Amino acid sequence: MLETSARLLRLLALLQARAFWSGADLAEQLRVTERTIRRDVDRLRSLGYPVHSSVGVAGGYQLGAGASLPPLLLEDDEALAVALGLRTAAAGTVAGVEEAALRALAKLEQVLPKRVRRRVKALHEAVAPLYSTGPRVRPEVLSALAAACRHRECATFGYRDREGRVTTRRTEPHGLVHTGSRWYLAAWDEDRDDWRTFRVDRIQVDRIQVDRIQGAVTTGPRFVPRDIPEDDVAAYVSRSVASRPYTYRARVLFHAPISRVRERVPPLAGYLRRVGNDQCRLEIGSASLGALAVHLALVGEDFEVEDPPELIDHVRKLATRLRRATRRKS
Repeated sequence: MLETSARLLRLLALLQARAFWSGADLAEQLRVTERTIRRDVDRLRSLGYPVHSSVGVAGGYQLGAGASLPPLLLEDDEALAVALGLRTAAAGTVAGVEEAALRALAKLEQVLPKRVRRRVKALHEAVAPLYSTGPRVRPEVLSALAAACRHRECATFGYRDREGRVTTRRTEPHGLVHTGSRWYLAAWDEDRDDWRTFRVDRIQVDRIQVDRIQGAVTTGPRFVPRDIPEDDVAAYVSRSVASRPYTYRARVLFHAPISRVRERVPPLAGYLRRVGNDQCRLEIGSASLGALAVHLALVGEDFEVEDPPELIDHVRKLATRLRRATRRKS
């Protein structure tokens, strides 16, 4: 009986770890026959676990969504990650989930093994959070957009632009990107027939926090995914946010590995692409060429301005000014 119970728990853990399993794969993992797998699946169903099955060459088993959340079987590192994530969410950038995150954290820490609880406690004691009251996002908006991205469903919402105008946007959402302080949606805009980046969080307007996405998000029919303009959604958002909204756009070649330059240029500041082992290209925007010249100098690596030519003049003027500042008085 104990062997059967232990096997059921192991089977449940496997079904939670991967979206789909064939009967043969499960039988191999548990070292039993496929007939035993079928019996164990029936036992899980009798306990309320919605295990879906299909027949044929591509048939197998999949754990579905039930009427209530079933117990989750977590490895030590998974439990540690969940605990830290809940602690961050309790004072993070998603509005309205703080209380729920604290309740979930209390339940989790109550059942954590001592070895994991010690690791969580050590990390909590070692890290002193300094949370800011920056942009926040409504959890229902974030959840709706995440579901639309996952299920490849069109999403329609009201959107407030930088000038305060609100328009209805019909989109094909491809991914959400969290920069640590802001949330962005990368989507195909059906009305503009082009890719767009949408701020999902709130902005400050006349000292009042205003949602960029207005009202509820409604989902529609499924769509066929398109090719992202960049390597991935995060790279597209980085390039879009770092250069397109600004008056001036620049392209600069750094004579340094991308890993070193990335330490001084965060994703929201510029879009970096590897050129070679010791070179990388930065695309960046700014409202001032003078400020951009200073920013490039502060990276602390050798660079060449490829475009625009006006930026080269500002870099020369900055270099001349700095040389004059280092001359000794006679």
